[in-house]
Amino acid sequence: MTDAVQQWACERVHQCYWQDDWNCARTQLVLQCEAAQLPLPPLWAEAMAGLHGAGGYGAQCGLVEGMLVFLGLQGALAEESAEEISAHCRNFAAAYEAHFGSLLCRQLRPQGFPQDGPSHACEMLTAQAVAFARQWLLAEKL
Repeated sequence: MTDAVQQWACERVHQCYWQDDWNCARTQLVLQCEAAQLPLPPLWAEAMAGLHGAGGYGAQCGLVEGMLVFLGLQGALAEESAEEISAHCRNFAAAYEAHFGSLLCRQLRPQGFPQDGPSHACEMLTAQAVAFARQWLLAEKL
């Protein structure tokens, strides 16, 4: 991972978390669209509100969900088939799991979502995942 991509991810994630108060899924989607200079309808970003581990349930990681939505949007705009988009999503999920060890929020964020827990506890993981996703897109030439 290049230092420039990691630095960009750290700075932008911090802003998205502490200034905008976004969750991980929205942050991933918005930053990937920003980096790709892809237009993002505002409603799509707002629709990500419950996609942080399935609304805090601990299911699929919102960082994965945000990237899968990005791949779907990017693929649709490029007029890719549903099969092509599905293949990109599958390949990203496999790469993410191999790199981070899981696709599940409850495993990546073992402290869960306690009422008195810290805000944005996944900031470091989010920055790493945003940078990883950006590098993966570049390596895959997507």
